[in-house]
Amino acid sequence: MSIWRNLVLSNQSWRSVEDDYELGRVLGKGSYGTVRLVRDRRDGTPWACKTISKNRLLRRRDVADIRREVYEDAETVSIVMDYCAGGELFSYIVDRQSLSEREAAELAAQMVEVVRHCHSMGVMHRDMKPENFLLTSREPRGALKACDFGLSTYFKPGEVLTDLVGSAYYVAPEVLQRRYGPECDLWSLGVILYVLLSGLPPFWGQSDREIFGMILKADLDLETAPWPTVSDEAKRLVRGLLRRDPAQRLTLDQVRGSPWLRDMGALPSAPLPPIVLQRMRAFTAMTRFKKAAVLCAARHLNRDQIQGLRELFKSFDKNGDGVISFDELREGLLSRQADIPVEELNKFLAATANLTQLEREETFIKAFREIDRDANGKLTPDEIIAVIDRTGEMTEEEARRLIACHDLDQDGSIDYAEFVAMLRSDAGEGKEPSKVSSFGGARKMLREEDVPMS
Repeated sequence: MSIWRNLVLSNQSWRSVEDDYELGRVLGKGSYGTVRLVRDRRDGTPWACKTISKNRLLRRRDVADIRREVYEDAETVSIVMDYCAGGELFSYIVDRQSLSEREAAELAAQMVEVVRHCHSMGVMHRDMKPENFLLTSREPRGALKACDFGLSTYFKPGEVLTDLVGSAYYVAPEVLQRRYGPECDLWSLGVILYVLLSGLPPFWGQSDREIFGMILKADLDLETAPWPTVSDEAKRLVRGLLRRDPAQRLTLDQVRGSPWLRDMGALPSAPLPPIVLQRMRAFTAMTRFKKAAVLCAARHLNRDQIQGLRELFKSFDKNGDGVISFDELREGLLSRQADIPVEELNKFLAATANLTQLEREETFIKAFREIDRDANGKLTPDEIIAVIDRTGEMTEEEARRLIACHDLDQDGSIDYAEFVAMLRSDAGEGKEPSKVSSFGGARKMLREEDVPMS
């Protein structure tokens, strides 16, 4: 009997997930597999099903981590899980058009419990960020659930970890210094709370290097708008979570017992200032569109440009065995903060291609033409939906928000010049940036009241 049947299916026959569930649309794709909406053939109950290629389950622990209803065939393992119909946390908030401090506290309390549960099980998440929290429904006060444990790890009390993982805006300073423990999750929680209350992260920059430098040394801003309208209890909690010394950072018990969470029923129910949601909307739009556009550009690199990547790949292969292990790849990419599945070559190219290669005019033109399906020289909402939303749902209103963040002449579409400005915005070469090229750009723009955001 195989390791799969020993560890995964010891109490279940080898059968297809389609025997019991009707497969629906793709909800998303990640480094380990594809997630689909499925419905129980018996009663129509919706669930989420993640299908993982067996060659991605390389360690016994990868298999032992599976705790849900599982199906197996010759090539894949399918796991049926709860379906979180509410989607990502920030998308839910932006769609609602308002957020009060009381509602922010209710969401924060749930995130604290997620961290507490993980740590009680000896698990460090290491990639806490808004995109990794899903809501079970779109109804007010829906339950939050954490997802994407791809960077999580088991830990023992007192153990010191040294590998650099996480997402730039949310990574703790001690992680950057490569000496950390579970307190790093509390820092990330503090960043999320800061963004919930202000719409921007506490430390930002035009590149990962700048962001990391700010995380390590910049002052925490709790003075400028909208912080004067935020309660003192909330600011004390944020300040306590964002202490650079993990030994001085608030503990989980202290966070749970903080006045802001303990007495959340007395918090203001009036919406936070509109600028908070405007900032969230701008960041969500910017990241999704720019990521898709860069991937399009990467697909058009020529053979000579890719040759340099081959040399880079060889440099990752530390033991010279011709195979790059997960650890070798992660170490090789950590300076770029790229969470890249090995099999997704285009994503790897997008993250590792030299900027001068991506900025060649012919590469931009080919990428723009790929997105501009009707060849009229302008990217419309329908075309944005097509390039960004190949695996899920996206509304026309969301597409218009994406366009608004880069539409410099405000004509409702993105022309070639605006497209190039967006891709070059983080190059640091003095090129004209798009409206929102980064959180740094968002902070500057969103303090100018005459600039419309939607």
